[in-house]
Amino acid sequence: MAEGRTLTYAQLDQAVSGVAARLAAEGVSAGDRVSTTLPPGVAFVVLLHALPRLGAALAPRDPRAPADPSGLLVSRPVDGTGEAGPSRPDVPADEVHTVIRSSGTTGTPKAIELTYANHVAAAAASRDALGTDEDDRWLCPLPLHHVGGLNVLVRTAIHRTTVIVHERFDAARVRAALEGGEATLVSLVPTMLARLRDAGLGRAPGLRAVALGGGPVPPALLDWAAAAGIPVVPVYGMTETCSQVVAGIPGRALEGVALSVADDGEILVRGPMVARAALSPDGWLHTGDRGRLDADGLLHLDGRLKDLIVTGGENVAPLTVEAALASHPAVSDAGVAGRPDPEWGEAVVAYVVLREDTAEAELVAWCRARLARHEVPKRVESVAELPRNAAGKLLRDRL
Repeated sequence: MAEGRTLTYAQLDQAVSGVAARLAAEGVSAGDRVSTTLPPGVAFVVLLHALPRLGAALAPRDPRAPADPSGLLVSRPVDGTGEAGPSRPDVPADEVHTVIRSSGTTGTPKAIELTYANHVAAAAASRDALGTDEDDRWLCPLPLHHVGGLNVLVRTAIHRTTVIVHERFDAARVRAALEGGEATLVSLVPTMLARLRDAGLGRAPGLRAVALGGGPVPPALLDWAAAAGIPVVPVYGMTETCSQVVAGIPGRALEGVALSVADDGEILVRGPMVARAALSPDGWLHTGDRGRLDADGLLHLDGRLKDLIVTGGENVAPLTVEAALASHPAVSDAGVAGRPDPEWGEAVVAYVVLREDTAEAELVAWCRARLARHEVPKRVESVAELPRNAAGKLLRDRL
């Protein structure tokens, strides 16, 4: 379902066949990478499934990103009406299926090649985290040039369930869909769930789970969801793992996933959903994230390794400070970073988006009551909004 239109899988197959034929006539062949700036909708879904029939891969692009002059770009719907396309029902497992750019929260985004086998393994991990039902209706208001959104389209096709695609996130529209019982599953990032809370979301009949990923989840947001009866399942993953590999806080490894933690605290992942090129020579994906495994094998996340603030010789995890600030009733969003300081080396500085005017001293006192002395921000600055990418991830280097 998208743009007010509903396609059955038989209708989708027919549309895909026609578009594949048209693309073949225009010279698309095996091994090609076809980028697109199509908005989320029927034309995007058809293109996604048409390219593998030619042995080509889809490389969705953020329409706001600088233009790439190389390769074929599809910016308008492809008309394949009446065409009879090539029949290729079985996509080779090791063939590149999609090329997705990483979120770029720590630098220049990287192009990650994901095979069909990666997507199949990711679908199995998703089934482990959230379960599946033949009557599932998965609402996707996430951008489709990020793995969290695109993978919803692929996994629902693998499971032969329904996907509901919104062109963009609109809190009022998503709230109406959830309160109207339109969806059994929905994928969101924490900032989206917070906006739904602020928009007055109070119930979601028929909703089995909110797959909540893309960044750390403030405990206060989870408390609100629990009180409102919104079934949230926090998930952890990244582009290189073809979406989620861990579910829960603390998290358990999903089907097919192996976890380890290096001596420096870096989280390591391997499994059939991990992009081949992302693996290090030791056979692990080095995530750049920091965490620890407890005695039960559950993963506790502590943020990015490079985000760690060293102040006065003490280590401070920004996530810890952000969680404390986000629990204040006046704070709707918080970001923390280290600022060079001649006395402390780095000073802990917080940036907050406020629902109502609140003095800096009050927020500092709030943190002092909840954090270790070295974790308390030296400054708390009010801003209109925090820098986040299209998937809702905090761009900490821009704070």
